[in-house]
Amino acid sequence: MTHPQITRSSWLMVLALGVTWGATFMVIEIALRGISPFWLASGRIGFAAALMVVVWVARGAKLFVTKDRDWPMLTIIGALSSAVPFMLLSWGQQYVTSGFAGVSMAAVALMVLPLAHFLVPGEQITLRRAIGFLIGFAGVVVLIGTQAFASTGAGLEPFGRAACLGAAGCYAVSSVLMRRLPAIDPIGLATILLVIGAAIVIPAAWVVEGPPPMPSGETLAVLALLGLVPTAAANILRVVVIRSAGPTFMSLTNYIVPVNSVILGSLVLSEPLPPSLLSALALILAGVFLSQWGALKRLFIG
Repeated sequence: MTHPQITRSSWLMVLALGVTWGATFMVIEIALRGISPFWLASGRIGFAAALMVVVWVARGAKLFVTKDRDWPMLTIIGALSSAVPFMLLSWGQQYVTSGFAGVSMAAVALMVLPLAHFLVPGEQITLRRAIGFLIGFAGVVVLIGTQAFASTGAGLEPFGRAACLGAAGCYAVSSVLMRRLPAIDPIGLATILLVIGAAIVIPAAWVVEGPPPMPSGETLAVLALLGLVPTAAANILRVVVIRSAGPTFMSLTNYIVPVNSVILGSLVLSEPLPPSLLSALALILAGVFLSQWGALKRLFIG
């Protein structure tokens, strides 16, 4: 396993993921008007998996590029990187505020830090990096505001919060484990992870919500969009970033997504911009700058 290599392409891919996933929340809201949460997750992952299988087979269906194989680990990563967190969030968000769900996703970056420190070479925690990530997390909390830890009063709220944090833990663990896989084709890895996810979430949706509904043409189009862009295409970028730049760098996306979500909500849905946007953005940028000072210095100074 080589040490992380953070390049200009790494920064561009993380920014692209931040914009893509920041816009996904709006699209999901539209899709939920015509389909239930678990079948939404199933349709999204199923479409992405089918598309990726076609692309993967057309490229020769390569996967492991050496004699080293780790199928058990690959199966665990497939479950933790999409199917399990999608289901946990779908269930948990029924009982918690959207603000708490957003904070939970921002916590992925804080969860990755100690995991990567012990499990990934070259990803040791430093004081500067830890302070930077804490400042970035504070920026997300400021952006979300009073909803960050507000209570819904629902009886199952503690379990809903546990589900959201569990989803964040899934993303953190899967990112670190993905980095530890032997040499592997990125397109093949992205495909297999989606296939495993689909194999888990589709039967789960059938058990929880019954047979699949017959959605409208508009809902099917939205599902196709969700499967193509924020699931299939974004999953490829996520794999490439984690395998090259490392899980800690990839976790910065969780600070970028909320900012883009708020800005896009204002531009597309005419939602009011929160007064805390500029101060939150300043904190997030300061956190990224501090935690990634070494990578930025190498990138722009040499």
